[in-house]
Formats: sequence, structure tokens, C-alpha cells
Amino acid sequence: MKHTPEFLAMAEEARKRIRELSPDEVKARVKAGAVVIDVREKEEFEEKHFAGAVNISRGTLEMRISEVVPDKNAQVICYCAGGNRGALATDTLVKMGYKNACSISGGLRGYESSGNDQ
Repeated sequence: MKHTPEFLAMAEEARKRIRELSPDEVKARVKAGAVVIDVREKEEFEEKHFAGAVNISRGTLEMRISEVVPDKNAQVICYCAGGNRGALATDTLVKMGYKNACSISGGLRGYESSGNDQ
């Protein structure tokens, strides 16, 4: 999918306000009980996703996140395919008061390209 310059600029701005995790950091947080949120569309999620991830598309995140993660102090990891939607979703969660929301740097592709299985 080709992204517009405006979308990419928004994702870059979001990255300045959030924390992105390396694959090793993701593994450690997942092992410690972090909630993993896949913010892609349902069809993308059904094709492939991070083991144990919950699918909440970015378009419904604000409405549904409290159902899945009621504790705003919980460790939350957002991701998408390439990192842009994950960064925007993480930025949204931070604005909503989720203190420990992070995203996977490079999204699912970045995680996998570093030799990791989802």
C-alpha cells in the first residue's frame, strides 16, 4: 500500500512522542505480560499476526481499547505491518493516558526481518 506524504509525516511526528521497541525489547515485554495490540484491519490480522495479539483496528482503537486494556498503567505494544499505523495508534494511546504504550519499530515486517517469528 502506498502511503501519502501527509500520512507519513503524521507517523514521523508521532514517533517523536512515543517509544518504539526493538525486537529484543518486544520479546522481553511480552514475556513480562505486555498486551500486544494489532492495529491492522481484520483481513490483515487473519492472514498473519503476532502470537497472542488482540486485533483492534486503528479506526476503532479509541472506542475499544478499554475493553481489552482497562488499566492505563499496563504494558501495551501496538504494531501494524510497517510501523506507521502502530506509531499513530501508540501516540493515540499515550494521549488517552496509557503510560506504558509502545510500538514495534518497523512493525511486524521489521520484527520478522530481524530473524524473529511472530
